[in-house]
Amino acid sequence: MKRVVSGITLCTLLLFLSCNGKKEEKEEEATYPVTSPVKMDTIINKDYVAQVQSVKNIEIRAQEKGFLEKIYVDEGQYVHAGQTLFRIMPQLYQAELMKAKAEVEQASIELRNASTLASNNIVSSNERAMAKAKLDAANAEMKLAQIHLSFTDIKAPFSGMINRIPLKLGSLIDEGDLLTSLSDNTNMYSYFNVSEPEYLSYQTHVADRGNQQVNLVMANGESFPQNGEIQTIEGEFDNETGNIAFRAKFPNPDKLLRNGETGKVRMTIPLKNALIIPQKATYEIQDQKYVFVVGKNGVVRSENIKVAYELPDVYVIASGLSEKDRFLLEGVQKVKDDQKVKVKFQDPKKVLQSLKIKAE
Repeated sequence: MKRVVSGITLCTLLLFLSCNGKKEEKEEEATYPVTSPVKMDTIINKDYVAQVQSVKNIEIRAQEKGFLEKIYVDEGQYVHAGQTLFRIMPQLYQAELMKAKAEVEQASIELRNASTLASNNIVSSNERAMAKAKLDAANAEMKLAQIHLSFTDIKAPFSGMINRIPLKLGSLIDEGDLLTSLSDNTNMYSYFNVSEPEYLSYQTHVADRGNQQVNLVMANGESFPQNGEIQTIEGEFDNETGNIAFRAKFPNPDKLLRNGETGKVRMTIPLKNALIIPQKATYEIQDQKYVFVVGKNGVVRSENIKVAYELPDVYVIASGLSEKDRFLLEGVQKVKDDQKVKVKFQDPKKVLQSLKIKAE
């Protein structure tokens, strides 16, 4: 019985070794597809976090103190230029204006009397000049009283959207208190920060950077229907971040954008002679990307690569590969450094045909 068991065990072992041998033989005989980088012109879309602001956005503040007597608008309401927004109780200023008018009338009478007396040589011409100066001072006081009274009616300096109204009817307000803010959302500015290397590339490769058109990706991930245009760049870099602010202007005919929104400005950047490889040919170790380069003798070695840009399914390579290098397209998880493999070369352009790469 023991001999039978030993015989079965021996057969099983031989069968296992035979299967392993076949498996290793199959692995040795496996053929891996290889390809090369493609040098081509393409375009990339780069997103920058952006802050959206109205072209016109101002604070509406009280210019006189008193009780808030009237609020003619509501939060979020669209108002027209010159429309009255608030009224501060005007009685005090009306009284001051009436007093100023009375003083003007009194000074006018005194000037007429002085002119008559001076013409008859009863008083000197200096008396008439003094009366004239008094009338001028009274007119100035009356105009000042009229201005103070006009400040009790707060009007919109331009058409736009009323924002939050922090004070309520009857509030006692002082000069300079915030009543609301007003935004003209017809056109919007979008500010976004660009790194120093990207700024230098943008400024020194004018012919290659395409047009000034940019897109805005809103907070919900959808694209704003209107294209914007880069208008200006700020005068200096931020010392803390090393970035500089760009400003793009977007038309906003449907008033969808509001002051204070966030989003992403998407710039289209043309790339000349970009070196491109499929993403699936790479693997990652500790945030570093590698490919397996295949030598002429079929031996593979890992090569660290630097990625300049990431596109759908492909990488634009900054360094680590040349156009003549051959690398494993598939099987990067199955091979090891210095392993000799059997390979089959695939046309790089045909490899990219099924990938989401846009070429010019």
